Amino acid sequence: MTTFTTNQNIKRALIVIDVQNEYFTGNMLIEYPDPQVSLRNIGRAMDAAKEAGIPVLVVQHSAPESAPIFARGSQSWQLHEVVASRHADHRIEKNMASVFTGTDAAAWLQKNEITTISVVGYMTHNCNASTIYEAAHNGYTVEVLTDASGSLPYANAAGFASAEEIHRIYSVVFHSNFAAVTSTDEWISAAQSATPLAKSNVLESHLAGRQRSASQNGI
Repeated sequence: MTTFTTNQNIKRALIVIDVQNEYFTGNMLIEYPDPQVSLRNIGRAMDAAKEAGIPVLVVQHSAPESAPIFARGSQSWQLHEVVASRHADHRIEKNMASVFTGTDAAAWLQKNEITTISVVGYMTHNCNASTIYEAAHNGYTVEVLTDASGSLPYANAAGFASAEEIHRIYSVVFHSNFAAVTSTDEWISAAQSATPLAKSNVLESHLAGRQRSASQNGI
């Protein structure tokens, strides 16, 4: 269970990354967690943010019109209705993984005096990860709603990884150093009370992992 801490200076923004039709009816199909579950939780998080007065930044990935994925202007490029039908305080387009690259996201966050970014959307291991790492390196507190994001499987010369493996492993790594990984239910409770969520750290995560490995190996 996620640990809660007290901090009255927290100011969140919800960043909704690339919730586009490409991931549901295009060439890049999200598999884990169940995309219908993550979509529902993205909608819940957006509704909770609006109710709590948390600004919402909606991000849309764009590629050239001739591209096989995210071709600007195509049906697959369009925001999914779950996001398109909801309130956003600011919208940006990007053409790189991180929401900060080539956009005004950093300026918008600074203008709104944001200290904490809460990430939902796709993909856990690509645009979410790039955004999380950059935000953490730039001094933001970061939160990730693990059941409001998701991954798909990969296979290449380096090997194969299922969507579940990718999502789970990235979530463990995020929580070890870069971001508090939480459920939508826990995040909504924290958002309503303006309470931050705590992450682990590298040493603590390693020692717990080493202990688990030893237990599994009967050591």
